[in-house]
Amino acid sequence: MNSIKKILLSLAFLILVTMPGMAGDHYKNFKVAVYSRAYETAKMGDNNWIEPIWEEVSRQVKVDKIYLETHRDLLIVDEATLLKAKKFFESRGIETAGGITLTVNESNNFETFCYTNPEHRKKIKEIVEFTARHFDELILDDFFFTNCKCELCVKAKGDRSWTDYRLELMTKAAKELIIDPAKAVNPKIKVVIKYPNWYDHFQGCGFNLETGPKMFDGIYTGTETRDPSGNQHLQPYLGYLIFRYFNNLKPGKNGGGWVDTGGITFMDRYAEQLWLTMFAKAPEITLFDIRQLQRPFQKNDRAVWQDLGTTSFNYDEMMKPVAGKNGKMVQPTTIARAAGYTFETIDQFLGKLGKPVGIKSYKPFHSIGEEFLQNYMGMIGVPMDIVPEFPENEPIVFLTEQAKSDPEIVTKIKKQLLRGKDVMVTSGFLKAMQDKGLSDIVELRVTDAKASVKEFAAGWGPHIYSDHEMLIPQIKYLTNDSWEVVSAFDGANGWPIVQRGDYAKGKFYVLTIPDNVVDLYQLPVEVLTKIKEILTPNMPALLEGPGYTSLFIYDNNTVIIESFANETRQVKLRLADGYSKAENLVSGQEILGEKKEYLQGWRQPPVIKSILNLELSPHSYLVLKLGKGI
Repeated sequence: MNSIKKILLSLAFLILVTMPGMAGDHYKNFKVAVYSRAYETAKMGDNNWIEPIWEEVSRQVKVDKIYLETHRDLLIVDEATLLKAKKFFESRGIETAGGITLTVNESNNFETFCYTNPEHRKKIKEIVEFTARHFDELILDDFFFTNCKCELCVKAKGDRSWTDYRLELMTKAAKELIIDPAKAVNPKIKVVIKYPNWYDHFQGCGFNLETGPKMFDGIYTGTETRDPSGNQHLQPYLGYLIFRYFNNLKPGKNGGGWVDTGGITFMDRYAEQLWLTMFAKAPEITLFDIRQLQRPFQKNDRAVWQDLGTTSFNYDEMMKPVAGKNGKMVQPTTIARAAGYTFETIDQFLGKLGKPVGIKSYKPFHSIGEEFLQNYMGMIGVPMDIVPEFPENEPIVFLTEQAKSDPEIVTKIKKQLLRGKDVMVTSGFLKAMQDKGLSDIVELRVTDAKASVKEFAAGWGPHIYSDHEMLIPQIKYLTNDSWEVVSAFDGANGWPIVQRGDYAKGKFYVLTIPDNVVDLYQLPVEVLTKIKEILTPNMPALLEGPGYTSLFIYDNNTVIIESFANETRQVKLRLADGYSKAENLVSGQEILGEKKEYLQGWRQPPVIKSILNLELSPHSYLVLKLGKGI
């Protein structure tokens, strides 16, 4: 009898966990969480309201966890409703955690609390203590910063800059108003801060990446990039790179990536945000929010190019019926299915990828200059990795103007070169440092003059042309003290795009950044390839392709090539010595390389490399495992 009971109980459990909305039906390589704002959490006292919504969401995407927000815009969810909401989800096997958004009025230019106002400070403490009593994990949404300039703040700031004042203010607030009160109420609680996507400007509003990650038990990453032509102008590659950067700030404690549906102009852009987060190997992804996941499909969700070729987000496949209540097949209805379909697709190969690797770019804390430039580099096919300390054991380091914030930066560059390793800096860094010791390495100067160019030469090859005229700063140098590796021309005159100077055993390169940084995407493929040859000498593969194509590399010789373009692209993947083929980890197809001869320069013999000729459909990716063969 006992054995029969056990069998029946096992069958009952199996049925239970495979019903829509129940835990047990998971993705293999990551967890999915949904965030509920206080506005929606406050309605969850009524099961008749939440039950159909959750059934619709959870039949379209597998969910492991929900963040139940207790406060936003001075709305505090009452305790009875919060307890009922917790019970609803936990009874379905869904993990619950608390969330707090510290806004007074989000719609009023993201009005935050004032951290110098005693009444506001008291209210924040109360909200934190209330939330900590009911959850063992608490996450702060984007808004633990301050943009307040009331009379109290003006007086407290004194003669300090707003940045210096706010960095100190918010570090103290983190301890006094968030962490200490939460742990006093619940010593077991894990307090997590979610940082948004605009990392290069954090310090201006008090987000402190130097102190915050050390203080909080965990961090979380805003990987939403939306449409780059929107008001934030964030490039899609940021959705990958920012998770890796924050993981370098607190290794192993970056809990996941966070994506919303705002600002997307077509469904591929939403899907790209999701899979880029997972390409970065995030252990969890949070979908913001339960209200947005109810957004119905719209006519313009299907982009024109989706009818021209197969993208990695297949709209027709996504719209196939899914299992609803009692196993009945139901047509997808909302954007939640776009997330579910994307996760099902990438879950097939994520476990086969190793640890992401990239070219180290040093960003000192609170630094500014050439903002978000590393993401533009990622969009031309350079695998990037931002780090908060100068990396001393790398074959080459990439420095933007941000690195000027380190008063020891010239000394660190010299040490790198003396060790026989290389450095590439941007024209912005050169301009900032040319009168601050950099001329001791090489005498180069960024002038105030500009050049309008579209003609180039890369190495010893023929002249090549861009379809796009672009403005670049003119860099002056002493002939034969340094050399042009890549040149730009206007008639009979020319200027360096990549300049090289030798110092001891190392090589020092300067990369000229166009006045409009997006013009990097318009550089000819041969120019982009030469830049990548310099920056990626030890990578297993190099992408020969135009702008809007990215390369993601992992330490087990797996790679992903992605196109963000609206048209089909032909690209070449140049393999490092020893590799001659690849396996498509999605289709299983074997791709054999062909031999290609590369000139190395004056009086140097050519080298032979294996090349994979690849076609990328619009907004698509290829996942490859590099292999050795004949």
